[in-house]
Amino acid sequence: MLQRLDLRGRGDRLTASLPRPAAADNPPLEAVRQIIAEVRRGGDQALRELTVRFDKVDVETPRVAPAAMKEALESIPAELRTAMEAARDNVEAFHRSQPLEDGRYESGGVLIRELMVPVDRAGLYVPGGRAVYPSTVLMTAVPARVAGVPELVLCVPPGPDGRVPTPTLAAAALAGVDEVYAVGGAQAIAAMAYGTESIRPVDVIVGPGNIYVSAAKAEVAGRVGIPNGFAGPSEVVVVADETAPVDWAAIDVIVQAEHGPDGLAWLVTWSEATADAVSAAVERLVAESPRRAEIESTLRDGGYAVVVDGPEEAMAVSNAIAPEHLEIMTADPEGLVPLVRCAGAVFLGANAPASLGDYAAGPSHVLPTYGTGRFAGGLRVDDFVKKIHFVSVDDAGLARLSPVVDAMAEAEGLAAHAASVRMRAPKGSA
Repeated sequence: MLQRLDLRGRGDRLTASLPRPAAADNPPLEAVRQIIAEVRRGGDQALRELTVRFDKVDVETPRVAPAAMKEALESIPAELRTAMEAARDNVEAFHRSQPLEDGRYESGGVLIRELMVPVDRAGLYVPGGRAVYPSTVLMTAVPARVAGVPELVLCVPPGPDGRVPTPTLAAAALAGVDEVYAVGGAQAIAAMAYGTESIRPVDVIVGPGNIYVSAAKAEVAGRVGIPNGFAGPSEVVVVADETAPVDWAAIDVIVQAEHGPDGLAWLVTWSEATADAVSAAVERLVAESPRRAEIESTLRDGGYAVVVDGPEEAMAVSNAIAPEHLEIMTADPEGLVPLVRCAGAVFLGANAPASLGDYAAGPSHVLPTYGTGRFAGGLRVDDFVKKIHFVSVDDAGLARLSPVVDAMAEAEGLAAHAASVRMRAPKGSA
């Protein structure tokens, strides 16, 4: 079930041709562009038709009545509400710990202030279809609220009954979401980016999704802010040695594969015995899983047991993949921390499965996938703010900087730029 990849003795060629999910290299751009064009032309009617086409349900109007959120919150089991409140509080506490302070710099008569201004309207995308994800509502809405965003807009694919699932609506109520729309896929991204009769455009769009959603976000980038990395199908790399509890390592390989196709689930080890034992445990646990079909669809193309020469090689493989989730289940996980260069979130030791990050640890579980961990990190409060510079200059500062501007503007052939400082020069000055 886990394909074996023996990379021992590869030296410099260790990461030369590591397999990647096919969708990472061949996203369905033409199909996504067509969906976006349909939404731009047809507005709400296009959303309705696309929802029938892709979700097999007719939703007459996408807007969910605000009262439905409150009703959903009151109807969920008390145990679930308590859990979601605890998760919300942890996410909020962590994000409030992130520095979000205005800056001030003063030198030679020039004062520069950097003010942190939240966007006016944030679009949140929460997946659906294969599962229900109230956790993603919390992981996107709470950081936005901490940032001070006034309006939060949530798009969720409708269920078979044409409605947004109750736990998702309940989470929206807990997180203070303002508007909920029963629309998913690339069409939801297009609607939030360009607007329709019902949905006003947003300033940024965040949240994970399938390859269509991720490709749509890339297509509308520039029209709206897409502040974090490519948040697509889920990924995990588990680096384990002979001390890792076999079933724990196996279940953690499986956990992210539960989300379905196009992701990846890798075990990387320098112990062939560990590779054998964990692979066997994965096969046994998958056979027992109620989500066997989703797990098998991921493992079929993206499940590997990789054997390398040692810890340094294991981390080189992980860095080349730049996984969304990295687990280090070794005798000395802290010893490998300095070798981590590319990953969305890292979980250290046998007691820290990635599922803690998915629900309750505090950081957002909206993380970079498809290798974008090379340059991006997880969703943060500052992804919802703009850093605006305010510059003021006294007479001494103007006198000091004017010759610099004058000389450089002349070199670039921009006469008006040069004139703008010459005009301000005090009378009688050179």
